[in-house]
Amino acid sequence: MMLAAMLVLLPLFTAAGQGLTEPRREQLLNGLKLLIVNRQGDPNVVLRLRIHSGSAFDLSGKEGLISLLTDALFNAETREYVKDELGGRLEVSTNYDAINVTLEGKATDFERLAELLRNAVVNTQLTPDIVEQLRAARIKTVREVNVAPDMIADRAVARRLFGTHPYGRLVGGSPETLARVERADLLLARERFLNPNNTTLIVIGGIEAQRALRVFRQFLGSWRKSDRTVPATFRQPDAPDARTLLIDFPAMPDAEVRLAVRGLARADRDFAAAQVLVALARERWMKSSPELKGKAVSVVHEAHAQGGVFRMGVSAPSPVAAAQALESARGVLRALANAAPSADELDIARRATITAINDRMKSGESFSDVWLDEQTYKSDSTGGAELLRAINSLTPPEVQRVAARLFLNTPVASVAVGNAATLRAELARVGGVEVLGETTLPT
Repeated sequence: MMLAAMLVLLPLFTAAGQGLTEPRREQLLNGLKLLIVNRQGDPNVVLRLRIHSGSAFDLSGKEGLISLLTDALFNAETREYVKDELGGRLEVSTNYDAINVTLEGKATDFERLAELLRNAVVNTQLTPDIVEQLRAARIKTVREVNVAPDMIADRAVARRLFGTHPYGRLVGGSPETLARVERADLLLARERFLNPNNTTLIVIGGIEAQRALRVFRQFLGSWRKSDRTVPATFRQPDAPDARTLLIDFPAMPDAEVRLAVRGLARADRDFAAAQVLVALARERWMKSSPELKGKAVSVVHEAHAQGGVFRMGVSAPSPVAAAQALESARGVLRALANAAPSADELDIARRATITAINDRMKSGESFSDVWLDEQTYKSDSTGGAELLRAINSLTPPEVQRVAARLFLNTPVASVAVGNAATLRAELARVGGVEVLGETTLPT
């Protein structure tokens, strides 16, 4: 299929095409970046605030620290007030790279929403009693979550790949690590990261720019600027153990299999090619492993500020299929690294990649994510039209070059979750195996 046809069949979605104009960009004296999109006649307004530091900055042994700080931003009464009294929406989340806050309500309540946002980030309450309550609540939640085998496999392969590096940690923490978080840790994190010059705020809705600027100066202009922002610099992880880690779930009739290599950062010049490699790897894996037809097969490239993970996973129906899937996945990565895809194969992968991106770009909040990502990752090519153009310009040799960068002579982490008694022998046929919790005595 010719590239020109691709551009016709897969139009590049733009903000203007979705009823949004490019945002007006402003900055307060304290360094807070503002992006304002006025949608005349819109009765609603959405505020998206992003603090450009996430759980990657959790202290060693205290996973969940930043998530606990995020919990402190809004108490239960505020959440109920936004939902019940204002008829709005309040969402707060944390990932490795950022803390995200979304406040949505009526444009007539804009000042009240801005005040609630001010109270959260400027007057974050961390009294001893509040810290104790937050910690107990998060520990209770973490303990009560029923973690499915597929999630266990995803977490285990990340840990196997990154070790003690932040990307191998749990964003929300565990009961053990959360118990170690002290009030002083939270106070330090608040001082280091909850700062206007480390934050971007977007407003989209029926709000004129001058009104938005006046309100933000009133409520957020006094937010104290930090002397410096904390750079995301972490020691690179050691190479992962080459053996497949086997986690025993005796009652499982099937097996969750994962294989992963380290991926690229969001701002990396080869990010677009890595996204296309996801579609290429999935298609080849399915063709080489017919036993996986109809099974839950996933190939993803998760990119963060300082790197990422390229992960392949499947729910295999039997121990034999699990071993075959693992071996065929390794073969797919080797083949991609050693030979360029055909033009037709690349066109199919490009189509699948662009379709997935366009599907995610059909709402105003998706575009605000793109604009926020530009600030988080200091790049305008991590999403939206720039990313789509980069994908459309890829050639087979370029894709092979990036595949070689990712997969050629690269340490691979692999994990299987299932019945160890039946899986172990089959997995041993395709490489070394380590059973979690089993101690190997010296001979």
